[in-house]
Amino acid sequence: MNYRHAYHAGNFADMMKHGLMLVILRHLLRKPAGFCVLDTHSGCGVYDLDSIEAQKTGEWRDGIGRFETIPEGPEELVDYLTSIEALGAPARYPGSPSLIASLLRPQDRLICCELHPEDASTLRRNFRQQSQVAVHERDGYGALKAFLPPRDLKRGLILIDPPFEQGDEFARLADAIQTSRKLFPMGIVAAWYPIKHRAPVRQFHASLRDAGLRDLLDCSLLLRPPTDPTRLNGCGLLVASPPYRFEEQAQTLLDALLPVLAPDGEGSVEIRRIVEE
Repeated sequence: MNYRHAYHAGNFADMMKHGLMLVILRHLLRKPAGFCVLDTHSGCGVYDLDSIEAQKTGEWRDGIGRFETIPEGPEELVDYLTSIEALGAPARYPGSPSLIASLLRPQDRLICCELHPEDASTLRRNFRQQSQVAVHERDGYGALKAFLPPRDLKRGLILIDPPFEQGDEFARLADAIQTSRKLFPMGIVAAWYPIKHRAPVRQFHASLRDAGLRDLLDCSLLLRPPTDPTRLNGCGLLVASPPYRFEEQAQTLLDALLPVLAPDGEGSVEIRRIVEE
């Protein structure tokens, strides 16, 4: 519970994760029926990039700080940059709860979970005027069994973005994906993970295959080859039951982000099926 996302907001991993999340949400918005989003590790919702925490690490400078203006580019990139600009960027960076809440229609709902007491309190204040947003100070993994399946809604997204503070986090994440698929088979699951070196990621993917899960797509963005396990060399987003054309859109978005986030040419993007439908 020591993790505070304020130190990392707006970095390259946020850009990758939130850009892909927004693509998924746009698919959900195409149908009139309501949907529910469960955000298991919400943080405090919005971050001041001039704060002591953000300035201490400066991670945002190599992330959103490299996009001082909205460039011409693919729709997926422009949509993401336009959305965060509308919510306060570049001075403030909106976390996943703010991005999701900004898109909700009257028939949609957002459930936010945050274990850190101070961040949970801030998150609750940020959404006190939005009746469609529920904030819970609790463990995000435990929230899966508490809130799935969503009451009265048959569609949705489970966003799992753990802090990776514990040594068994990949195993816990694999269990969470399995639980989500079992309790809410109509939902899309998007699970973020860090890439320091390849061995834990290979084991993570293998555990999901061994569990018999279907329709798994993995998206990864590397700033450099993952040969130094002491560094955050990249990150991934594992998507279960991705929407139609998501694979193509993910490739387009990450290809547009890569040359800006990894300008030295050592980075790479990979979109691949872990398990077919």
